[in-house]
This record gives sequence, structure tokens and C-alpha cells, in this order.
Amino acid sequence: MPLIASQKSEAAARRWTYLVIPSVSDVVFITLLFGLSCGALGRLLLRDASIGWHIRNGQQMLLTHQITRTDLFSSTMSGRPWFAWEWLYDVVFAGIDRTLGLNGVVFYTAAIVAATFVLVFSLTMRRGGNLPITVFLLILALGASAVHFLARPHVVSWLLTAVWFELLDSASAMSYRRLLWLPPIMLLWVNVHGGFVLGFLLLAVYLASDAIDMVTHRSQRNEIVIHLKWLGSTTLLVFAASFINPYTYHLHEHVVHYLTDKFLMNHISEFLSPDFHGAAQQCFALLVLIAIIAVGSARRKLSTQRLLVLLFVVYSGFYATRSLPTSALLMTLIIAPVLSQTQSALAISNHVAQWLRGPAAWFEAFGGRMMNLEGKLSGHLWLVIAFGLGLWACAHSGRIGSEPVINAYFDAKRFPVQAAEAIAERKIPGPIFSLDYWGGYLIYRLYPQVQVVADDRHDLYGDRFFKDFLKIVLVQPGWSETLDKLQVNWVLMPPDSTLANMLRLQPGWKIEYEDQTAVLMRRL
Repeated sequence: MPLIASQKSEAAARRWTYLVIPSVSDVVFITLLFGLSCGALGRLLLRDASIGWHIRNGQQMLLTHQITRTDLFSSTMSGRPWFAWEWLYDVVFAGIDRTLGLNGVVFYTAAIVAATFVLVFSLTMRRGGNLPITVFLLILALGASAVHFLARPHVVSWLLTAVWFELLDSASAMSYRRLLWLPPIMLLWVNVHGGFVLGFLLLAVYLASDAIDMVTHRSQRNEIVIHLKWLGSTTLLVFAASFINPYTYHLHEHVVHYLTDKFLMNHISEFLSPDFHGAAQQCFALLVLIAIIAVGSARRKLSTQRLLVLLFVVYSGFYATRSLPTSALLMTLIIAPVLSQTQSALAISNHVAQWLRGPAAWFEAFGGRMMNLEGKLSGHLWLVIAFGLGLWACAHSGRIGSEPVINAYFDAKRFPVQAAEAIAERKIPGPIFSLDYWGGYLIYRLYPQVQVVADDRHDLYGDRFFKDFLKIVLVQPGWSETLDKLQVNWVLMPPDSTLANMLRLQPGWKIEYEDQTAVLMRRL
């Protein structure tokens, strides 16, 4: 009896130990959660001011109980049709801002990013990834994604992309029904972010894969036909679900028109190809090189589906900077298990030199022990505590006790914070002509008292407007006449900008306010 009691006591102690010790996924989540919401790094998510008009649009919808259909924020597009295709995100984050302020907006964005990478980590492990290899690739994916760590609805698309791919890729003869989760996910996705287009592209890749396999794998034809029928039926349901949005099929027309506008795609920085001199871009390039090695050294040939997805995400990453995060995440999900299988084969192969087989065997054993431990550490106690402390801090002005923890704000060196205060104090009526990427901040700070001339809702303004806008900003021939045509009386620009320096020389303009970030000028 004492021996049995002792064994039960030891088992209980182990259970408590496994509950208290944080798992790798806990560490990843907590690190990202606080790394992106606390201290100096917390301001990374507010490097872009688009969240400003998202919040104000959501507040307007909460106030009126109506979906936004016309522009509210600009003098040039006021009253014109506007596709607020991220309306659901706007409503949710407007509520968060009203309850917890910008601290809450940043904290919840960090939580979504953290949840995405933890999900990718867990799915990769479940697919056969060795823990050290998975962690290494996840760090590279984090580095590649850092270029787009911003408080904007695209982070929700990252999470939905990972779920979408897993459901598509894991559907087989025993689990076709999981494809039925795709239509409800699309219903959410199409009302949260324009990235829902990626869901259709991935469906197209898998349909194309089945078509190729029909020709190249005749012995499996019956199984492929069944999969193709399920996938085709699901695609029709997904397509139908995508019409359940406030703008129905007009949203699809608008998105296609926007994404095929060559002028906008060639002038919006995040749609341009990456500059591989940057750290984030180099992380992506390294992932691509590792993917090539993984495919070339794989013991078993990659399936047509995964090979086509790899080609698609590599091309997407090279084509547009904004695709780097989703491309990096999908590459990690595909190549980590492949590399892990190759490493396992090295550890037992008699055709490999001892100096290579020895480290590979040690690495395999170490990874196995870590994976076994990770499977037991399922309490996630620290994750819950960390999230709770973060919410407490957001609800108490960013403090835990007297210690400041979260302090989210727009950087006065990047945005015209002091100039906006001067505009508000002096009750300047506007509208304000400013940089498009300042527009979101001005809307956040000054709406509804002041309207902007332009902001970064490029799909609303269109290429014709932005051609004129760039003509003014860059002081190209005819800029003055174009500025007059817009009936602009107030200009807010960086003090060393070409336009500001040109207006200083014009007798019809006067400086009303100036600091190191912005100069406000009035037409006399």
C-alpha cells in the first residue's frame, strides 16, 4: 500500500510539474504577445496609420447600426460609394478601442499574430516536423513577416490562411468532410479582409493538382476523382459563401478591378516586389533556399499539391512584399516535415560518413526528447496568465500596479502628432491636404471636425485621383493648377518635402505651424 501511495504521489507531482512548466508553444506565444505589445517594440504595430480610419469607421457603424457604404472621411470622395470590405474587423476593433484604447488594439493584434505562429508551430509538429528544425524555420518566418507587423486586418488573414491550408492539405479519403469547414471560414474571411482572394487561389492550386494527378497517376484515378468531386463541390459552396457580404458580388468586381489596376499596383509600396537588402526579405530568401534543398533531398517525392503550393507561395513572395508573411508561413508548414524526414534518414543511413551521421543521430534523439516533452506540457497555464495580465494592463491604462507595461501611441517622429494637436486647438476647418499614409492618423485624431483630402484607401480614390495627387506631392508640371482644382486651402507636409519647400516660395501661402515632423501651410 505505501508503494502504491508513493507511486500515485509521484504521478500527481509529475502532472503538476507538466502543468507548471511552459511548453515551447507557450514560450512562442508569450514572447510574441509581449514582444509586440510592450516597450519600444510595441510601437512597431503602429508604424502604419491605417488603423486610424478602421477604428473611426467601426465607431461610426456602432453609432448608426449600419454598414458603411459611402465615404465619410475625405472632402474629395465624400458621399461617393465606398467598399468598406473589412467592416467586421472595423466594428470589433472599434469596440476594443472604446473599451481598452490603443493599448487594447495593439495587444489584440499582437495576440492574433502570436496565435498564428503558435498554430503554425503546432500544425508543423503534428505533420512530422522535428522540433529544433521547426523552431528554426519559424524564426525565419517571423523575420520575413516582420515587414508587415502592423495593426491592420491582414493579420487575421494570416491566421485564416494557416487554417485554410491545413484543411485543404489534410483532406483525404478518411477526412473529406473537413472541407465543409471552408465555406463558414470564407463567410468570416470575406467580411474581415480582402485576403479572402488567397483562399480562392489555394483552391485553384488544389484543383489544378487533381487535374495533373488524373493524368500522371492513372492507378489512383478513382481516389482522385472522389477528391476532385469533394473539392469542386466545396469550391462552389465557398464561392456562394463569399457573396454573403454587404456588397454581394459587387465586392468581387471591386477587388478584381483594384488588384488589376497597374498604376496602383506599381505605386503602392506593399504591392511592389521585395528589396532583398532588407533583413525581412533576406529571411524569406533563406527560406526559399532551404525549400530548394528540402525538395532536392527529400526521401519521398513531394505530392503535386504541395509542390504547386510551394511554387505559388515562392512566386507570390517575389511578386509582392505584402505576400511575404503568408508565403513564409505556408513554406514552413510544407518544408519543415520534409527536412525532418531527411535528417532522420541521415541519422540511420550507412551510406553517410560517420562525422555527419553522428551529429544527425544526436540531433534526432534531442529532437525526439523535446517533442515528447512538448506533448506532455499541455497545461498552458502560463499562456492564460500572460494573456490575463495583458488584458488587466490594457484595462488599467497600460499598467500592472504602478508599473507601466503597455504604452501604445503613434510616433510623433513618424506622424504629425503635434501638428494635429495644433489643428484641433485652433479649430482649423480643413480639409487638409497631406501624405496618403498620414491620412489614417489625421482621421483618427481629427474626425469628424476635419476631413482629409486623401488617405491610403487607394481603392476608393482610384488611379486617376492618385496621378493628380502624386503630381502635387512631387511638384510635377501642372501641380499648382491641380492643387487649385482640389480647392485646397490647408497643406500639411514634412518640412523638408519638395511641396513644402515650393509653397514656402509662393506668395499666396503662409506657414501656420511647424515642427520637426510637419509644417502646416494656409492659402492666403
